[in-house]
Amino acid sequence: MQQTIYQAGDHSFPLEQVDKDALYVMEKLRNAGHLCYLVGGSVRDLLLQRTPKDFDISTSALPEEIRKIFRNSILIGRRFRLAHIRFGRKILEVSTFRSGDNESENLILRDNEWGTPEQDALRRDFTINGLFYDPFAHTIIDYVGGFADLKRAQLRTIGQPFLRFKQDPVRMIRLVKFVARFGFDIDPETKVALFECRSEIAKSSSARVLEELLRMLESGSSLSFIEQLTHYGLLQLILPVLGQFLEKPAGQEIYNYLREIDTTFHAPHLPPLDRSILLSCLLYPYLQKRIASQFLERERIPHLGEIQQEAFDVIDEVFPESFRIPRRMKYGVAGILISQYRLTPLEKRRSSRLRVPQDPDFPLALKFLEVRCCLEPGLQQIGEEWQEALKNTGEAPVKKRRRRRKRSPAAPSENPSP
Repeated sequence: MQQTIYQAGDHSFPLEQVDKDALYVMEKLRNAGHLCYLVGGSVRDLLLQRTPKDFDISTSALPEEIRKIFRNSILIGRRFRLAHIRFGRKILEVSTFRSGDNESENLILRDNEWGTPEQDALRRDFTINGLFYDPFAHTIIDYVGGFADLKRAQLRTIGQPFLRFKQDPVRMIRLVKFVARFGFDIDPETKVALFECRSEIAKSSSARVLEELLRMLESGSSLSFIEQLTHYGLLQLILPVLGQFLEKPAGQEIYNYLREIDTTFHAPHLPPLDRSILLSCLLYPYLQKRIASQFLERERIPHLGEIQQEAFDVIDEVFPESFRIPRRMKYGVAGILISQYRLTPLEKRRSSRLRVPQDPDFPLALKFLEVRCCLEPGLQQIGEEWQEALKNTGEAPVKKRRRRRKRSPAAPSENPSP
C-alpha cells in the first residue's frame, strides 16, 4: 500500500502526553543510528484522546543490538522476540520491524522475520493499530489507511480478513475487544469473516486468550466485552459452560457484577481490582446456583467442606484442563469463593464475635464482599462489621515464611581432596 504521511497540521497527536522514558528510549535508538517509531495502541489511543496503557516502540535495531544499547533491558519471547526495558516498575516494550507471509492460512507459530516499517505495518491486525508516530518530525506514518478508519470509527483488518483470522484466531477476540472499548463499527467483510472463522478460536493458545480476557475485565468495559463475545458466539466456544450459563436467567447476575466493577470499581484514581476478584465475578453466581440446586432446594445446609468442593468443581468446569489458569490464581479464586460462605454464612451465626482468619488472601475475599454489597445493600452492615474486625487486627495478614530444613552434616568423603 502507498505510504501516507500526516504532518503536524493534519493531526492532533499530543506529544506532551507521550511517556518521557519512551521518548528517551527512542532518542537513544536514533542516536545509535536506528530508525524508531511509537506504534500500535498508544498512537491509536492518543489520537482518540484516551490515556494509553503502555507505549510500545518499533525499531530497525535487532533485539541483540537493543540489549547492547540499554543495560536495563532483557530479551524475552520465542514466538515473538523483543526487548523489555525497565524503568523501576514500568516496562517499555521494544520490538524489531517484522515481515511475514500475509497470504498464508497457516497458523503463525513464530514471528521473528525482520523487515521494513512498511512490512511491519502490513503484518499487524487492524488498520487502527497500524499507525506509526515519529516524535522527531511530529508526523503520523500510515501504510494501511488506519488514520481514515479512526476518523470514521471503523474496524477493518489489514489484508484479507479470512486469512488474517486463520493466521491468528486471537485477532477475533481483539476485534470484539475494540468494539467493546470504542463502540466502533466492524467493516462488513470483516464481520462476515468473524462469524465464519469463529470456530478457529479453538486453535489459539489458552494463555493468550486468558490474558485478553483478564485485560478486558480490568478495562472498565468488561460488561460490553462479555456481551459482544456472547453475541458473536466466541464465549460459547472459549468457555462453553459460562456461555451456556449466561443464556439462563440466573446467568444475568454475572452481568450485574460486571456492570458494578466497570462503574464503581474502575476509575483512574482507583487501584485495579485483583485478577482473582475479577474472575470471581464470573464464577460466584454460578457457584450460588449450584449450591442452591444441590443443597438448599433439598432443604439441607452444606458444610464448609462441601462448599469448598463445589468451588473447585465450578472452577474446573468453567476453566477446563484445555484452558488452564495459573495455579496461584486458581487457589486465589477458590479462597475468595469459599470465604463468602464464612463472611455471609447460610446459617445464622451462634456467636456475634467475628474472627478474622490468618489468611493472607482474606482482604481479597473482603474486597469481593464489598462488590457484593453494592449489588445487595442488605449485606452492607455485615460488610462494615468485617471491615472493622479486620481493622482491629492491625495490618493485613502477612504470609508466613516456611522454615528451612536444617541440613544434616555431610558424611565425610572417603577420598577427600587435598
